Amino acid sequence: MAAKKIDTKNKNMNYKNEPGAANVAKLKGGDVEFAFSSTNYKLMGIGIVLLIIGFVLLAGGGSDDPNVFSYDIFDARRLVIAPLFMLSGFMLEIYAIMHRKKESDK
Repeated sequence: MAAKKIDTKNKNMNYKNEPGAANVAKLKGGDVEFAFSSTNYKLMGIGIVLLIIGFVLLAGGGSDDPNVFSYDIFDARRLVIAPLFMLSGFMLEIYAIMHRKKESDK
């Protein structure tokens, strides 16, 4: 099978069906639309912060002496508050990935 030759001198060539069309458009000065907007990245950052807070709240509660049982592991912070932070963080991450601009906003 012969290799496909691309004519780089022809300016009217349609590059939309070629592999790497975004790179060609970028090199030619065309508009490149990214998959995520700045709103998506802000929402993802907030979601990651919520997840980190949830994991920090979940940590600790252990006992230094293995012969002594600590009831701190059954604290409301570890059973209710931390999972709520983590669940909200994961839900926000999913929303941030799925969020699209409206056609009127573009």
